[in-house]
Amino acid sequence: VQLQASGGGLVQTGGSLRLSCAYSGFTDDNFAIGWFRQAPGKDREGVSCISSDGDTSSSDSVKGRFTISTDNAKNTVYLRMNSLKPEDTAVYYCAADSLFNPTLTTDELLGEARYDYWAQGTLVTVSS
Repeated sequence: VQLQASGGGLVQTGGSLRLSCAYSGFTDDNFAIGWFRQAPGKDREGVSCISSDGDTSSSDSVKGRFTISTDNAKNTVYLRMNSLKPEDTAVYYCAADSLFNPTLTTDELLGEARYDYWAQGTLVTVSS
C-alpha cells in the first residue's frame, strides 16, 4: 500500500484548504483512510477517517468545519477544511487502516495504532 498526501499551505484564519490523499495497493475493499495531525510540541491526533464503503468519523474538534470524502474512481480521499483557526496549524498525515472494523467507536477508529501505512506529512499553517 502506498499513500501520498498533498494540499497543505499557508492560509489566513477563517480560510479553507483541501488536502488530498492518493492511495494504491489495497488487495481487498475493507479498509479505511484516516487523517491525523501533529501540532508543534503536541502528540499526533486523529482528525477524520472514511471507510471504503463511505462511513465517516471525525473528532469533536473539527466537526462542522472539516469534511472527509472519497473519489473511488481516482483512489483519492479528501479533507476539506473550512473556518480554519490558528490551532489547526499542524503537519497533516493520511494513513491506511487495512482491516477496517465498523463496530469500533470514533476514538478507536481514530487511534493511530490501527493504521498500518502512512504518507509523508503536509504542513498546514493558519495565520492569525
